[in-house]
Amino acid sequence: TCGGSAVCAADGTIPALSGLWRVTAVRAAGVPTTAIFLTSVGGIDDRVEGLEAGGDDYLVKPFAFSELLARINALGRRPAAQEQKTVLRVADLEMDLIMRRVVRQGHPIDLQPREFSLLEVLMRGEGRVITRTMLLERVWDFHFDPKTSVVETHISRLRTKVDKPFGTQLIHTIRNTGYTLHAPLSQ
Repeated sequence: TCGGSAVCAADGTIPALSGLWRVTAVRAAGVPTTAIFLTSVGGIDDRVEGLEAGGDDYLVKPFAFSELLARINALGRRPAAQEQKTVLRVADLEMDLIMRRVVRQGHPIDLQPREFSLLEVLMRGEGRVITRTMLLERVWDFHFDPKTSVVETHISRLRTKVDKPFGTQLIHTIRNTGYTLHAPLSQ
């Protein structure tokens, strides 16, 4: 099963609870575990699908236990993936990515999904300039400039919710470049 264990074995042939579905769900939840498919389905398309779903290895039955053990040991030697933060903090602003909650000075801030994504990108890049193009790619998945003011409009809405009520500006415009989010500079 795939929980918080160090190694997750998933059988892709169990119809009631597909190993493929289970590994996909574990990856979507951000659970940091190693996943090995142990299955009798060994076609190239099946193996590719299992690995693309988030499997770290794919072993077709029948197999020797010594090979499974060697594969587990090999996966255990890999350096641990850098853990993703689930709570971001900048000054008195806090974003809980799991609960999808934003709080500033203890007050909840209600954000629309795009506003939440936009603020997440800015908070992850704390202190760095995030260009308009970067925001279009990361928040709207545009890989071209649509020649609209969608970024500016959403930044304005975000400032109204995140900065104005609290009297301290965290979101800053870098003229002709982009935006940055950082704690107030000491006077």
